[in-house]
Amino acid sequence: MGDLEVRRVGVDSLDRLAPLWEALRQHHVHVIPHLPAQPADRSWEIRRALYQHVLSDPEAFALIAVLDGRDVGYAVVALHEGPDDTWVTGDRIAELETLSVLPDARRSGVGTALLDRMDAELAEIGVHDLRVAVIPTNTQAVEFYQRRGLRPFLTILGNLPPTPDQ
Repeated sequence: MGDLEVRRVGVDSLDRLAPLWEALRQHHVHVIPHLPAQPADRSWEIRRALYQHVLSDPEAFALIAVLDGRDVGYAVVALHEGPDDTWVTGDRIAELETLSVLPDARRSGVGTALLDRMDAELAEIGVHDLRVAVIPTNTQAVEFYQRRGLRPFLTILGNLPPTPDQ
């Protein structure tokens, strides 16, 4: 791997994330092909608005991974008030809204570097609880998070429309 740098970025850098989001959107469509997907432009419009909202919290943050001068991945982390009403948690709970790594940079340490930096940022503000939503059929992502010590504790079911040909 070349020269990898993970930087914190703000709302003014959101448009840098658009192609990285599109790579993740395409991956999502691949791992759940039977659901109708938003067109790329609409998807980014919705996701960008979410990031603007998340990053309006001064403790939330976005990280971008730059490899040899090229943006190859990013993470966006939201903070929620705790404690959880069922499980013992701290007063704040982090949620990894997005972790995206370009296909040609996967399995090269980019995701690990982003999450290592995320962990450091969260430790600095005293947040130790983390939630991550993963598509169950995205087995590589599930295994990646499990290698970092995360364990399934919640399954979310949905009533999403089938594709027109079903």
